[in-house]
Amino acid sequence: MADLKDYVVSIPDFPQPGIIFRDVTSILQHADGLKMSVDGIVDLLKDVDFDVIVGPESRGFIFGVPVAYVLNKPFIPIRKKGKLPRETIEESYDLEYGKATIEIHKDSIKPGQKVVVVDDLIATGGTSKANIKLIERLGGTVVKLCFVMELAGLNGRKTLEGYEVESLIRYEGK
Repeated sequence: MADLKDYVVSIPDFPQPGIIFRDVTSILQHADGLKMSVDGIVDLLKDVDFDVIVGPESRGFIFGVPVAYVLNKPFIPIRKKGKLPRETIEESYDLEYGKATIEIHKDSIKPGQKVVVVDDLIATGGTSKANIKLIERLGGTVVKLCFVMELAGLNGRKTLEGYEVESLIRYEGK
């Protein structure tokens, strides 16, 4: 049986020299890779008491929805600004080359709910930190963050210190 890492295509020098881009979409191109990803995250949550799964646009949807389905939990999307139709709250954060703003429906998380965040990748942790801020502003408690891949060299775990973080695949570099 293949290892999940076997399904990741690594592209050297993209988007710039010295960077190795880890392509999560190559996992999705293989039924076994997708199944291993979803099953792996489900396994990370086997002993976790939680109420809802939150996934950020767009790859958090890809992995979070099937996990929510398997575990019979609701799924709450976090989207880029201007994409959600009802009343929202927003959080802006820094990107490598600019800023981004994300939103969540104001009524999507109830005070006291225990939340798991599912996403494809943890790099610097900036996007995840913005997700956490939205969830906590609504009164939710983030009990775990689960990722398919982790670029450990970018120190995302340090940004998310104080939260439980797990990944299925860990790359030591950037």
